[in-house]
Amino acid sequence: MLRRLIPALPRPTHLPSCRPVIYKPFLGSSTVPFSTTQPQFQPTSKTKHPKMASESNTNFKLENLFNVKGKGSKPPSYPTTKLTTNPTTVALITGGGSGIGLMATQALATNGAKVYITGRTEEKLTQVASLYSPNIPGEIIPLVSDITSKESISKLVSDLSSRESHLDILINNAGISSSTDDTSPNSAGELQKTLFDDATPFSEWEDVYRTNVMQLYFTTTAFLPLLQKAAERERGWSGTVLNITSISGIVKVSQHHFAYNASKAAAIHLTKMLAHEVAESGLRIRVNNIAPGVFPSEMTAGESDEAQKSSLAKSKYEGKVPADRPGKDEDMASAVLFAVTNQYLNGQTVVVDGGYVLRAGTV
Repeated sequence: MLRRLIPALPRPTHLPSCRPVIYKPFLGSSTVPFSTTQPQFQPTSKTKHPKMASESNTNFKLENLFNVKGKGSKPPSYPTTKLTTNPTTVALITGGGSGIGLMATQALATNGAKVYITGRTEEKLTQVASLYSPNIPGEIIPLVSDITSKESISKLVSDLSSRESHLDILINNAGISSSTDDTSPNSAGELQKTLFDDATPFSEWEDVYRTNVMQLYFTTTAFLPLLQKAAERERGWSGTVLNITSISGIVKVSQHHFAYNASKAAAIHLTKMLAHEVAESGLRIRVNNIAPGVFPSEMTAGESDEAQKSSLAKSKYEGKVPADRPGKDEDMASAVLFAVTNQYLNGQTVVVDGGYVLRAGTV
């Protein structure tokens, strides 16, 4: 009914850009005013905020995304972050004298971090420091330690606390392998003989778990106060724990060493439990793990050269993994830098294996 009472409004031929046009239609004995104002166009210059755009671009530079340098490592134009304002970014790497531990050590130290490396052999640690510490932005410092008991871990915490007020990065890399077990028999009796009678003994299982699992737990929990102090030094930064596990804890095949694979599976799950409980406690500490495939180390190659480096023949892995080669130092280094600097990564497993898991299959 209302539409019939309201006369049709004439269509305006012109609307001024800045003055309202008011129509007063007749409705019975009263007038109901309303207005229609054409919005004015406000041109925006593409160069209105050049400084903001430039600063945003700066955030995406590699030296900012993966920065592990200390104070003064960036020009004043760089945005302020924990790793640029902190006088020293401090890292501790267990088993940092060879293999993947040395790769992680070089990744951090050559990019500006102060890295303490631990191990049982002082000669090996000193050799690494003398070879790789000169002429780099960071520093490599040997610290002899055994991390297979609570007493030795407590001593390590005391030693580091006497030198540093905080710990930004803890990399639990130390680990050992186990004896192999023959899985080839096809009869129950023969399989019982290889996997029970002649199997890896209980004592070796205990040694493997002590080093590959238990020390991850006790070393991480012992350093929680120093890791939290690192987080409290700068807003937006969290202390970080990085456990070096293995794809052997992910794949469904035993690879002929049940004890080792089971220990790495336990280490991966332990990482997730620690990440959860630490976060639930309100601490700003991230806990992640890298699960490597085959990388050259004393464990996989059997030895190290005078530079504490190991090597594996590429031909041995052609056709066995999609990458057709073992991992390189740079493959591990980039994964370490990603995991320790990404503040949004927590409780995760970063698989770096050249595609081995794709081919072997997971549990």
